Amino acid sequence: MPPKVGLALGSGGARGFAHLGVLKVLEEEHIPISYLAGSSIGALVAVLYASGHGLHRLYRLAQSFRRNDFLDWTVPKMGLIAGERITQFIRLLTKGKRIEEMSPPVAVVAADLQTGEKVVFRQGEAAEAVRASISIPGIFVPAEVNGRLLVDGGVVDRVPVSVVRAMGADIVIAVDVSPLNTKAEIASIADVIWQSLDILQAELVAHRQLASDVMIRPRVEQYSSRAFTDIEEIIACGEEEARKQVGAIRQAIEQWKEPSHE
Repeated sequence: MPPKVGLALGSGGARGFAHLGVLKVLEEEHIPISYLAGSSIGALVAVLYASGHGLHRLYRLAQSFRRNDFLDWTVPKMGLIAGERITQFIRLLTKGKRIEEMSPPVAVVAADLQTGEKVVFRQGEAAEAVRASISIPGIFVPAEVNGRLLVDGGVVDRVPVSVVRAMGADIVIAVDVSPLNTKAEIASIADVIWQSLDILQAELVAHRQLASDVMIRPRVEQYSSRAFTDIEEIIACGEEEARKQVGAIRQAIEQWKEPSHE
């Protein structure tokens, strides 16, 4: 039987819309995805895709996305944004589905703010899990789930290769949208927090061995992770780099051998 292919979608704010371009190429090339795992924006894209939205619909959603339409600013205590509005938006788009209802199967990664542990959602309400995974520390109020305070999955696992491998994937395609924008405009406290997190996560990826079979790194370093104004260009970057890796993906599939159980 053919190998099961898993896709690990990394965090990266607005640059994560490049994941849509990658998914488009995989669909066009008839490369089936058996498992999806995502951190932060990667979790959002994975859940929306697996909840049944076609890529054409997701493209339209991305192009019409306006960050301020979904941000509910609050009095700073544990974060600048309450997060209720974006939760409701995700719940609407997923029609209130649970993660275990998704197809292909999905895993959403978040971080426990108190213990530092990686939290992997394989069940539960999708909107609640994604809300936790996108909760950038200092920007969003942490999500409280089952008595735990959870923040952005990229804090502990920016590109969740090991998660999708543990789900059962024989071949893992990783999508890393973490290149640091060294020319980002820093003009507010939110900019300071976001850029600092980008630096930390870029270092995390640089020093961690990502044991994927194929790595796709869209050239999105010129775009800000927090400016949702270049969506079409970012999606195109994902398409371009994915097309370059189609040969490597096909080779990995062709060369895969089912493990012997002797």
